[in-house]
Amino acid sequence: MANENKLQAIISHCKEYGFVFPSSEIYDGLGAVYDYGQNGAELKKNIKDYWWKSMTQLHDHIVGIDAAIFMHPTTWKASGHVDNFSDPMIDNKDSKKRYRVDHLIEAKADSLRAAGAAADADALIAKMDELLGSDNFEALQQLLVDQKITCTVSGTSNWTPIRQFNLMFDTQLGSVAEDANTIYLRPETAQGIFVNFLNVQKTARMKVPFGIAQTGKAFRNEIVARQFIFRMREFEQMEMQFFVRPGTQKKWYDYWKEARLKWHTDLGMPASKYRFHDHVKLAHYADAALDIEFEFPFGFKELEGIHSRTDFDLTRHQEFSKKKQQYFDNDIDEATGKPYGNYIPYVVETSIGLDRMFLAVLSNAYEEEKITKEDGSTDERVVLHIPAKIAPVKLAILPLVKKDGLPEIARELMDSCKGQFKCFYEEKDAIGKRYRRQDAIGTPFCVTIDHQTKEDQTVTIRYRDAMTQERVHISKVKEIVLAAIA
Repeated sequence: MANENKLQAIISHCKEYGFVFPSSEIYDGLGAVYDYGQNGAELKKNIKDYWWKSMTQLHDHIVGIDAAIFMHPTTWKASGHVDNFSDPMIDNKDSKKRYRVDHLIEAKADSLRAAGAAADADALIAKMDELLGSDNFEALQQLLVDQKITCTVSGTSNWTPIRQFNLMFDTQLGSVAEDANTIYLRPETAQGIFVNFLNVQKTARMKVPFGIAQTGKAFRNEIVARQFIFRMREFEQMEMQFFVRPGTQKKWYDYWKEARLKWHTDLGMPASKYRFHDHVKLAHYADAALDIEFEFPFGFKELEGIHSRTDFDLTRHQEFSKKKQQYFDNDIDEATGKPYGNYIPYVVETSIGLDRMFLAVLSNAYEEEKITKEDGSTDERVVLHIPAKIAPVKLAILPLVKKDGLPEIARELMDSCKGQFKCFYEEKDAIGKRYRRQDAIGTPFCVTIDHQTKEDQTVTIRYRDAMTQERVHISKVKEIVLAAIA
């Protein structure tokens, strides 16, 4: 299946099977905003829980918080977002369509790669990074002309000058409009961690190095949101800020780079679909940065970022709040024989988009599979090969018929399992149709209760990926599922 066709198939599948819906669809939708349906909400929660457990439960030097979306407006002045959080924007005068300049150039590079000119594509991206890094918008616009980059609607290159587009949403806090203060919807979740650095350090009695993890919504006024849930104006992040002794940030940067990639592959995602991409243009606060990219249907794109943020954030908050953000380190410095003393910690950040991870899982899981039956005939199914530990439903319990006491046995099995993992009960339609519906939402196990169950307490368990079946004692079902999702 062609990549673009696969993306459209995934979008359609998400709506049909209760994963993702267009937001406010009864009002014809809202651009670049989506709602998660019953199966999507479960999958999203499971991904989040898997990340949260891996960070806060499996690391004894990382704790979690949940900071408010609304923060004091000076927070964003200190962080640099008020003055520096923008993207280069350009309009086509003929179509009136607006674009991000880097997206236009990246699309051109993708077309060059597709045509077999990978070296030219790499050179184009390198040139773009260089010009963006120096804010040379005049030369950047000339690059559009030289590359004959045109509007996808009008087909012309009749461009406006490049301008900076502020990405923050602002609103008013106050009961009377004229007395209201400007407040921002947070464009990132990191600052909620930084302003609580000392609160957490002191109350949790944490010792550097230590981390603070958080999941939560963030908001960005994107120029052009595209590619389904990959780029949205309202999205969710899972991030961890790791506070380290100055001078050790490179060691921890390398550690988290490898640890985060391993998290993805341990989930069951194929290593071949991941790659590292070092940043050429560093953010104003960073001394090193890279993206963990995933091969989506529309190519390799950023999934997770690793940033060495230096001491920028805590230093700026100390400056703007007039409150010290220092840590006293009792450990002995071997070079001096004295405690390290007071310092502002450096920070290594890991930040992954939850919605992007959701799309990555679906992109990897979705398959339109042709099946050859035992009699030689062919069939097909749409199946989601979602890793069992994060599948929306872990076990479907299916009585063969709606009589003869089979539903009662099925309900009894469900009652014994549903406290441990998500189960689904269904008794409508032929068993084959029910299997197909469960394949389509990624359920790894289906159990059929039939008349033999009444005789010997055995059931048929069906495995999603291989479609194989085996007869097992009903008491073994929970054990099999728990082993798969551990």
